[in-house]
Amino acid sequence: MKFGVVIFPGSNCDQDMIYVLRNIMKQEVVELWHKDSDLQGCDAVVLPGGFSYGDYLRSGAIARFSPIMTEVIAFAGKGGLVFGVCNGFQILCESGLLPGALLHNSERKFICKNVYIKAQTADTLLTQAVPQDKALKIPIAHGEGRYYIDAESLKQMNENGQIIFRYCDENGQITEAANPNGALENIAGVCNAGKNVFGMMPHPERAADEQLSNTDGISLFRSLVSAAVAR
Repeated sequence: MKFGVVIFPGSNCDQDMIYVLRNIMKQEVVELWHKDSDLQGCDAVVLPGGFSYGDYLRSGAIARFSPIMTEVIAFAGKGGLVFGVCNGFQILCESGLLPGALLHNSERKFICKNVYIKAQTADTLLTQAVPQDKALKIPIAHGEGRYYIDAESLKQMNENGQIIFRYCDENGQITEAANPNGALENIAGVCNAGKNVFGMMPHPERAADEQLSNTDGISLFRSLVSAAVAR
């Protein structure tokens, strides 16, 4: 299958994402520059982490207006598979492809460390191959990762199964102490109502290679590839 990885000025996790998709998952990958207006026939589009446009205004606020995003929005509107990690998640929220917003971490500090997350559903294209009873150790690296949304929308998202990951401790317990950034209900990742657009703050591409002594993130990529093949 063919994956497109979008690169913005300030992206710094694009090559990590490309490496995992191309070298580990053995998929065809093309680089999509932010000024492009063609998705080159991709079966799935990935928005990687980084600091697009230096995180000026708000993280993702400027990147949302890059020419490529017009194509990504149209692609998603037709049911295309879109996945955003960290800054990519922020861009998807800014563009309206995902509900909610990513605010400054509760302690107003940049956080870079390993955390644990737990899948909240197996009923999405991103989590279908993810162990439901396991706490996954996945790195985070962000200053604006505190997920927020209004109460009524949150209620609907919970009812629709749109909360896909929550922060937890190493035993899989979802506790306040395990919440690294103050995110509402420990939310680490969500999807849209159509369940074809996904975003998460932790970096699974940094936990998908045996050389890193951590492959907890590989199940997400197995899900992605299976989803792209099925579509």
